[in-house]
Amino acid sequence: QVQLVESGGGLVQPGGSLRLSCAASGRILKINAMGWYRQAPGKQRELVAVIRSGGSTNYLDSVKGRFTISRDNAKKTLYLQMNNLKPEDTAVYYCNAEIAEVAIVPVPRNYWGRGTQVTVSS
Repeated sequence: QVQLVESGGGLVQPGGSLRLSCAASGRILKINAMGWYRQAPGKQRELVAVIRSGGSTNYLDSVKGRFTISRDNAKKTLYLQMNNLKPEDTAVYYCNAEIAEVAIVPVPRNYWGRGTQVTVSS
């Protein structure tokens, strides 16, 4: 069964850095776009960054210049390097990916990780 597992979250001080990882596993035929979402308490889930299979990226305006999304296709792993973290970045960060499983008829579907907590506080 296809799974996404995030790691790398934690508590950091403002201005600090964290590197999130998301490892995909299962009977994967291909992975299309992958992205990071975040959700703070009482807020809507928002797209933080997305990286497509061809490598193009898009970022939430508030994280531009601070966050970098990347992927290692051989490892089937997604990353989010977060620098100069701010308290406003505090949220649960979720990995999302469009993945086609090995099947007679492969149909791309969206998968979600369980999330990893990022807390930026003094």
